[in-house]
Amino acid sequence: MRIELVEGDITAQAVDAIVNAANSSLLGGGGVDGAIHRGGGPEILAECRELRDTRYPDGLPAGDAVATTAGRLAARWVIHTVGPVYSGEPGQAGTLRSCYTRSLAVADELGAETVAFPLISAGAFGWPLEDAVAQALAALGSAETGVSEARLVLFGADAFQVAEREMRRRG
Repeated sequence: MRIELVEGDITAQAVDAIVNAANSSLLGGGGVDGAIHRGGGPEILAECRELRDTRYPDGLPAGDAVATTAGRLAARWVIHTVGPVYSGEPGQAGTLRSCYTRSLAVADELGAETVAFPLISAGAFGWPLEDAVAQALAALGSAETGVSEARLVLFGADAFQVAEREMRRRG
């Protein structure tokens, strides 16, 4: 799988699937989650409510992933995943990496070939930027998947520069 770094707006990515850094309620929120729900329209929220009523009455667990329509977005699907809120506790990095690998597994089930990822947990969930990038690239770089391209869409020049440095470091 080819990993591409992009600075910009994840909702503008023309890919098969966009990954949403969701909260466990699946009912929208701020940051990436809010932007995806606003851009995709009410169809995404309707499917998320259905998922809460059926498969996830207690919310989507951290590290897991589930797909819905992408509504009015350029993508076909949104893959919702819940990152851990950063506390520095052992095991959290594994949960964060699971967000990426479970999202790719869902993408495989859908038949998606191109997937755009935000930098999961690095916003309101407080994960330190450098480590969030390192965890994302480690998970994407080691994943076994049929996805041909994973885009890591970074919000802002600082995040993009950190990701470029980490990519060069990894060779």
